[in-house]
Amino acid sequence: MSKILFDIGHPADVHFFKNLIWEMEKRGHEVIITSRRKESTFQLLDYYNFDFIDLGINKKGLLKKAIGLVGTDYKLLNISRKFKPDILTGFASPYITHVAKLIGKKSILFNDTEHAKLNNRLSIPYSDYFVTPSSFRDDYGEKHIKFDGYKELAYLHPNWFKDEKNTLKELDLKKNEKYFIVRLVSWQASHDVGYKGLSKDRISELIKTLEEKGRVLLSSEYYDKNFEDYYIKLHPAKIHTVMNHSVMYIGEGATMATEAAVLGKPSFFISPLSGQLGYLDELERSYGLLFSFKTIAESLNKIKDVLESDFTKQWNEKKNRMLDEKIDVTKFMIDLFEEKLN
Repeated sequence: MSKILFDIGHPADVHFFKNLIWEMEKRGHEVIITSRRKESTFQLLDYYNFDFIDLGINKKGLLKKAIGLVGTDYKLLNISRKFKPDILTGFASPYITHVAKLIGKKSILFNDTEHAKLNNRLSIPYSDYFVTPSSFRDDYGEKHIKFDGYKELAYLHPNWFKDEKNTLKELDLKKNEKYFIVRLVSWQASHDVGYKGLSKDRISELIKTLEEKGRVLLSSEYYDKNFEDYYIKLHPAKIHTVMNHSVMYIGEGATMATEAAVLGKPSFFISPLSGQLGYLDELERSYGLLFSFKTIAESLNKIKDVLESDFTKQWNEKKNRMLDEKIDVTKFMIDLFEEKLN
């Protein structure tokens, strides 16, 4: 059987690849996982009992990222020479594309972020297969494979997603208690350079508005003592269960905005990146599952309008229509890898 190297650089990558890894192992393929320390990535890998090789910490700042790129390439090259993978894969991972070229093997590069110009320049030209949602706006020719779905449907599609038991009890949430998820990001990623997020005053204003309707749970890439009472104190593997029972999502995180949308929750993406991501635009324009705004001030009236409406049935219908039209992304990936390994 064949050998596959999975490179994990972000917590979302663990969710994206986990079902594929398990399924490829069931089919007899040998798998190795490399990873870098970013937020809860290692926690998630441990939670799902994945063995992995630590490649170090994701660097902050362009200069450190540049130095880190060379260092990580070198580490991954040494690992690959020993493991001898037939295919290297990752999500927006320039490292796997560089190393695959150096060892004469194939790379399958996944991505959904058009505006990550630097990362895309460092990775896409060197990939053998470039795989994105069909909503991805750019075209990279023959090697560009598009699938009719979103990366979040690799783990939140009904064929794969199940609630984690006792999650709501851990947060002391009562049955049918209304609560909202608010997400803040650190703006330290390479594709976030030059952007800044919500101010403390705006976050406080949003929380105050939402508390009139229910409890507020805060997920954040950084800590601020002013919001201590709102932080979700829970293993990160359980966040999708929390999201699945929430009233609404409001936040700066594009991945979590999409996760909420595909779970059928009204999702508000508030970010200076509004309008720059094809998959978010599609969820908004084609399905009405998501709303995108550049500022909280612009979003508040729409948030209030949705909360005052009888939206639950409406959003379930929107979700079901989306699921009818989109694919099981993990099944697509299994078929893709089996094809490229033969």
